[in-house]
Amino acid sequence: MSVDIEAYEDVWVFVEQHDGVVAPVSWELLAKGRELADETGEDLVALVMGDGVSALAEAAVSRGADRALLADDPVFEPYRADPYGEQFRALVEERKPSIVLIGGSHTGRDFAGRVAVPAHAGLTADCTELDVDDEGLLLASRPTFGGDAMATIKCPAHRPQMATVRPGVFDAGDPTEPVTDPAAAVEEVDVVVAEEDTLSTVIERVVGDVVDITDADVVVAGGAGCEGNFAPIEELADALGGEVAATRAAVDEGWVEPARQVGQTGKTVRPQLYVAAGISGAVQHLEGMNDSDVVVAVNTDPNAPIFENADYGIVGDLHEVLPELTALVRAKQEVTA
Repeated sequence: MSVDIEAYEDVWVFVEQHDGVVAPVSWELLAKGRELADETGEDLVALVMGDGVSALAEAAVSRGADRALLADDPVFEPYRADPYGEQFRALVEERKPSIVLIGGSHTGRDFAGRVAVPAHAGLTADCTELDVDDEGLLLASRPTFGGDAMATIKCPAHRPQMATVRPGVFDAGDPTEPVTDPAAAVEEVDVVVAEEDTLSTVIERVVGDVVDITDADVVVAGGAGCEGNFAPIEELADALGGEVAATRAAVDEGWVEPARQVGQTGKTVRPQLYVAAGISGAVQHLEGMNDSDVVVAVNTDPNAPIFENADYGIVGDLHEVLPELTALVRAKQEVTA
């Protein structure tokens, strides 16, 4: 399929929201999209879909978007892949963006392909780095070969250039200078889908506990050194009010659910405190936590690479060290209560 490359312009960011709450990855992508748009000399456009979400479109403008496209209709609440995908696809075909960025969340992964395939777009999934080359082509990088290498992919012959991006890899930044009238930069677009035309119907909506370690201020992670016993990890995380995380080795063993994996093939976290227990410090894991403010490492091997990337190190058995740390935290909490 021949594509007129010159007909496509602007950087689009899909602003994912649920019940009026924006997914943090969307603000992260908006900040990164601003950088890319500045480099290509194009506009940054936010796409917001939902029911009664005009305030979120205005918030996107306040966070750096030159303008926002708003598809506001009850058909978009709650999220379903077919109405979202059809609306997004129609806008892409009509407006012809050059670059489209979507968060690599369950939602983003679910419907990105519904846009890319019929639009004959180039889609790179689960990216951890984004840039543009001298010709303005998107350079989308992602881990490959189990995290042992990075692949950088560009799409010179098809448009739009699409990427789903792993949450937590970019800084969200803060809202820009106050916009006098952000609503003036919001365009409400025609909704092209109707409830009677959708392929799915919401019979019952059940919202369970969804783990998102990327938002945690404290993360306590365990690796192969846990030897299947994550109790000390869980107890310290509970005492610190944090989340449990793990290396790929621990996840592959079935000790921890995949949603808690940190690393090139897992999630990227930026907590204020990261405790790495029984983790050797392979580069694939470090890629997912090296922006943590403070790193505390516990390992029996004094030569473990993790110590080179830690602010504080304890050489010892995590099954002995972590319970003592937990007791100290609990004692401190009782004194200050």
